[in-house]
Amino acid sequence: MRPHYWGHRERLRTRFLAGGHVAMPEYELLELVLFNAIPRIDVKPLAKRLLAAFGDLNGVIAASEANLLKVEGATPKVFLQLRMLEAIAHRMGQAKILHREVLSSWSAVVDHCRTTMAHRDTEQFRVLFLDRRNRLIADEAQGEGTVDHVPVYPREVARRAIELNASALVLVHNHPSGDVTPSRADIEMTEKIVAACGALDVVIHDHMIIGRDEEVSFRALGLIAER
Repeated sequence: MRPHYWGHRERLRTRFLAGGHVAMPEYELLELVLFNAIPRIDVKPLAKRLLAAFGDLNGVIAASEANLLKVEGATPKVFLQLRMLEAIAHRMGQAKILHREVLSSWSAVVDHCRTTMAHRDTEQFRVLFLDRRNRLIADEAQGEGTVDHVPVYPREVARRAIELNASALVLVHNHPSGDVTPSRADIEMTEKIVAACGALDVVIHDHMIIGRDEEVSFRALGLIAER
């Protein structure tokens, strides 16, 4: 007896290639990814378990290895496929802003930061390094943390700015809780980075906190002074 999912993979691939992804539910797109990690079984139940565990496709792709492997049927190969997909998405977003004037492409910068950080389950601190014309020359993670804290060293941020010959920075970190309200620690850390970089004549244009559904700008809140 043939299993009930016999031919399902080929039908799903054909439908995707013929009609694209718009009409497909998220679990079917996730199935297509899982095909490369798990051969010869029905992966639809796993796709639905992953979506149930992490909320949506963004959450699945951003899930940590430890949390992903808690889901029944998930394997290290599944994690690898998802990390590859995440890396491609990040590179595509970065390509839209790399070597471009950041302040006039702010919506693209915000979109890139959302893609990179909004669905992480731990905090990450990133720095966008800009040249004298405010063009992006590097986008680097400076720290990885826990669910509610990430260690940041202002001297290291300033040192890296000098190494890259950067004239300005945009600071970005995420709040996995979804609440983008700056904490006292966030404000104090930003003040220290502004002071460390200011001594080197490196400008801090902004510090953004990224949540799952929204983001906040320190400059818009008046927490970074105009220069």
